[in-house]
Amino acid sequence: MSMQPLRLREASIPLVFAVCTGAGLLALGARADATTLTGNAALTSDYVWRGSTQTQGDPAAQAGFKFAGDSGFYGSVWGSNVEFAPATHASSELDFTVGWAGKLSQDWALDVNVLHYRYPSTTVDLNWTELNGTLTYADNYWLSLGYSNEALGSRDSGVYTQLGAKFPINDRFRFEAAAGYYYLDEVYDESYAHAQLSAVWAVKAPLELRLTAHATDSGAKRIFGDDYAGNRIEAALQASF
Repeated sequence: MSMQPLRLREASIPLVFAVCTGAGLLALGARADATTLTGNAALTSDYVWRGSTQTQGDPAAQAGFKFAGDSGFYGSVWGSNVEFAPATHASSELDFTVGWAGKLSQDWALDVNVLHYRYPSTTVDLNWTELNGTLTYADNYWLSLGYSNEALGSRDSGVYTQLGAKFPINDRFRFEAAAGYYYLDEVYDESYAHAQLSAVWAVKAPLELRLTAHATDSGAKRIFGDDYAGNRIEAALQASF
């Protein structure tokens, strides 16, 4: 989520419709098969999203849960503390997702979803919705694409792409790398690129330690400012259950 003030806008009818449609599909899928509940939690030294800090470099506590059916339909809720520009009074973020995920073949998998970002504590309307898709190969390589016509809470469109990979060393240690590009010309007359490299250690199930180096280009600094973009290190203790 951007820390910069954006133009207030009316609700986006197409994306609101997409959220309602996704919720309906999820409900139908839940009727047809059994559902599984999973969850996750993390303590991180800095909440970094698409290369920029969401907490002004301060720590964050995060948690979420997910209901998934055998058919592949799922719904999830995830939350974190945030700290944007003081004028927004933003202190918390809730993400609501409905979607479908499943195997296309032995090696290929697809995840398509509607993701709604909500900031309940703000005094201005920062909420927005995004359509996302991720294609995964051999569980270790992925290509993601996200589109919103109210990107970062604006009245304009943005497209996000990311290419990433996992490199397992053994059963307990792996590296992960990803590079992304955010097309925000309609929002800021500027776009930006970012990259990240993580070392992940599976301490003992379900705990993992993650150390991530983030970097952005100068475009991100011009959009968000030097305090929010640039180079930074993030350390996190996370668990899945």
